[in-house]
Amino acid sequence: MDKADTAFLLAASGLVLLMTPGLALFYGGMVRKKNVLGTILQSLVLISVISLEWVYFGYSMAFGPDVGGVVGDLSWFALSGVATAPSPDYAKTVPHLVFMVYQCMFAIITPALITGAFAERVRFVPFLLFSLLWAVAVYNPVCHWVWGKGGWLGARGVLDFAGGLVVHATCGAAALAGILVLGPRRGYGRVSFMPHNLPMTMLGTGLLWFGWFGFNGGSALAADELAVTAFVATHLGGMAGLLSWVVMEWVTRRQATTLGAASGAIAGLATITPAAGFVGPNAAVVIGLLAGVCCFLAVNAKGRLGLDDSLDVVGIHGVGGIIGTLCVGVFASTAVNPAGADGLLAGQVAQLGKQALGVAAVVGYAFVVSWLLFKLVHGVLGMRLSEEAEVEGLDSAEHSETAYNN
Repeated sequence: MDKADTAFLLAASGLVLLMTPGLALFYGGMVRKKNVLGTILQSLVLISVISLEWVYFGYSMAFGPDVGGVVGDLSWFALSGVATAPSPDYAKTVPHLVFMVYQCMFAIITPALITGAFAERVRFVPFLLFSLLWAVAVYNPVCHWVWGKGGWLGARGVLDFAGGLVVHATCGAAALAGILVLGPRRGYGRVSFMPHNLPMTMLGTGLLWFGWFGFNGGSALAADELAVTAFVATHLGGMAGLLSWVVMEWVTRRQATTLGAASGAIAGLATITPAAGFVGPNAAVVIGLLAGVCCFLAVNAKGRLGLDDSLDVVGIHGVGGIIGTLCVGVFASTAVNPAGADGLLAGQVAQLGKQALGVAAVVGYAFVVSWLLFKLVHGVLGMRLSEEAEVEGLDSAEHSETAYNN
């Protein structure tokens, strides 16, 4: 065991956990004031729900001994055999428990990201059931496909450094499925849904950006040169995404907005995530710039498509995760990470094809299974708020609370 690596990954775990309260504030500021507490709670409660799921069977499904390249078996049920000795299959210099809890933080935030798509219109208990089922049926298998020892996508050379496929593509596909099944908010297209507290959203953006250094940098699993590469790439991707989104606003509207800056930063950070440990600084800047432009266009297309993606999950996380994953196939270099691969610019066309396979498999699977889960839970329990409750707001109707006294 290496004490420096252990301390580094423990700190990274804390940073990734911080992202979930950061996400709660990011989303909470963008909804109407009658829905802010319900929106925040949807993220926070998953810290408990998904942690329990992860400890008892999620971690074993995602990283346990392989079953046909599809999922891990339940040998590590309730963390049986997962102790303080390093894992020979994953993080060889830190206790197995540290690797487990680090990955737990990824499992928590992924279904929390989905909540932005159906914000302001979903009942609490059906939402919890959906999130639990989704973690089991979508997140855990896809995590094993890409990162688990023996997973079929990883075995075919698909690269995802910190979650472009496992986190962002899965939540984006699920978000799209949820929008189609649940339908738009009442009044969508006729009523203005203005954010009630953009300073709260900006605070959430800062916490997310700070936590992302643990998200991507920690994925090196050691305090080494690769962690430095990923840390720097993360910052450059985020800042470039912010800049290009603001430029796009200025070009199209002659106004730059704080919400646009926040959205661009998150788009850049999401898009650099799968590539952070495989590309150099200049490639990271290019990826971030692409993220700002492409995600801006995707978000602005939702109105024309009639999709009420309340907080832009599909346009930012889904599109960003896909673009970033494909960019690995273009910009990856073994000069940056010898354990990775060379991409198109290094003369290897095949890696781009592998990345495209990963995108098609993960997005297709996540969308279909998520659609089925939404239909199941909505059909049995009814996920949508009643019209009266939606007018009243989540905070009062679902939680008997109010965020503000005036």
